[in-house]
Amino acid sequence: MQQARTGYDQADDKARELVHRTKQVTRRRFTPEEKVRIVIEGIRGEIPISVLCRREGIRSNVYYKWLNDFMEAGKARLKGDTLREASRAEVEALKREADRLKELVANLSVENLVLKKALAKATGGTLREKGRQGQG
Repeated sequence: MQQARTGYDQADDKARELVHRTKQVTRRRFTPEEKVRIVIEGIRGEIPISVLCRREGIRSNVYYKWLNDFMEAGKARLKGDTLREASRAEVEALKREADRLKELVANLSVENLVLKKALAKATGGTLREKGRQGQG
């Protein structure tokens, strides 16, 4: 009797596993656009959420999770917490500007060094001595 019961239990487990795998494979996946459409339709309030969920084939807890995610994303966007992807043209323009500024800094550094040397020569000291005099 005990062995027969075990056979039923194994068959029952196999059936449960088959049903579980079937549900996983046939589960509907919603695109972000579909989720937004459903959430906005619920926000409009033209039909009750329960009717909307039944029509779309989702549970109400799934709808409310999407609604919460939608609201949080909107809040973050309004606060400016999201980073925007730069276009290729913007990146190139920024690179050109950075190169121009680097060249400008290099030119000013060379000009500064030339002026310091000229000052040191005119006053009869060296650059290091002039630097020490300014500090102390």
